[in-house]
Amino acid sequence: MTKAPFQPQSGELLPHRIVLNARSMPSYAYSHRSPIWWGTVAFAVAEGMGFAMAAGVYFYLVFINGNWPLSAPPPDLLWSSLFTIVLLASAWPNARAKRDGEREDLRSTRRNLVIISLVGIALLVIRIMEFNGLHVRWDQNAYGSAVWLLLGLHTLHLLTDLGDTIVLTVLMFTRHGHGKRFSDVGDNAFYWYFVIASWPPIYLLIYWFPRWW
Repeated sequence: MTKAPFQPQSGELLPHRIVLNARSMPSYAYSHRSPIWWGTVAFAVAEGMGFAMAAGVYFYLVFINGNWPLSAPPPDLLWSSLFTIVLLASAWPNARAKRDGEREDLRSTRRNLVIISLVGIALLVIRIMEFNGLHVRWDQNAYGSAVWLLLGLHTLHLLTDLGDTIVLTVLMFTRHGHGKRFSDVGDNAFYWYFVIASWPPIYLLIYWFPRWW
């Protein structure tokens, strides 16, 4: 005689079996083991495409005009070169922040985040001076619009990561400075690397291409 399957009564819970107890698993991870890291990668790829499209606009204008730049001398090199040097140098404290964050060394992480925040503020001041050395307004002609678009996009990324770094720095000096916050330091460092890596091509395009052309 075949045994009838179990039929729970109304309101009765079905019997269950524990397959895995996740209570002992970590609530955060570092680098590619963290979902936030992959979100940052996707964000960087999308924003990289934005830079590529803006550069495409720039080269299209060069192609249809021939004479470049339009009605303006090439931008000054002083502030842009200083910006480049300081930005590239910031890779060192950024790498230390990522390393000490993964070690969960609170004191060193705090110090490195303060350094990066101060460097970011200095870069923002230099960028303001850099805009003044473009010798063209954003609405003067197509050349001015393209240059301001490229520089403005990078400035937006600089502001975004600087804001995130300052907030993270403040959190590390509070009771929240533990656990997942150390993973956030690594994600923030990864995005800062993107800000650094995206600048040299833009620097060459804005400041050196008009001189070579």
